[in-house]
Amino acid sequence: MPTKSNNTGGRGGARQGAGRKPKPVAEKAAAGNPGGRPLTVLDIPEMEGVEMPKPHEFLSAEQRDGNPLQAKEIYEETWEWLKNIGCAAKVSPMLLERYAMCSARWIQCEEMTSKVGFLSKHPTTGKPIPSPFINMGINYMNQSVRLWNEIFQVVKDNCSTDYSDPAPQTDLMERLLRAREGR
Repeated sequence: MPTKSNNTGGRGGARQGAGRKPKPVAEKAAAGNPGGRPLTVLDIPEMEGVEMPKPHEFLSAEQRDGNPLQAKEIYEETWEWLKNIGCAAKVSPMLLERYAMCSARWIQCEEMTSKVGFLSKHPTTGKPIPSPFINMGINYMNQSVRLWNEIFQVVKDNCSTDYSDPAPQTDLMERLLRAREGR
């Protein structure tokens, strides 16, 4: 009779993200570093940044209406903000790209809702239905908020002091309003 192997094919053991979340560096420093391990502390804003990774072309691809997607601008603004506070090297460029794309798509859905209104015609019955851009916009907004929270968690975990400067994410509504005005 064969014996059981310890290798369960990835079905056992600790799950990714399970367990206690690590304390932010500021809390560890305030508690006197009880674990005694060396702390990596970023001093904001004196820390020097790194070169911005080139954003992929799809972030500025021409859309069906002929306008470029605004994701590249959001990517660059967010990266500059991270560079200014010394956390650019700590955040994955892929995470930034996903955040920028979701934010740009949210803005695009809001623009379309402004153009076509809140109601659409049902394809078979012709009766009024809610515009599909509303639900798509809500989904993109929720995704961008979740991704922003991941980015900001990296900033919080690597700051030795409380950080309260304005973030680019707070400027998204301003960008949306500018887009509606045609600027």
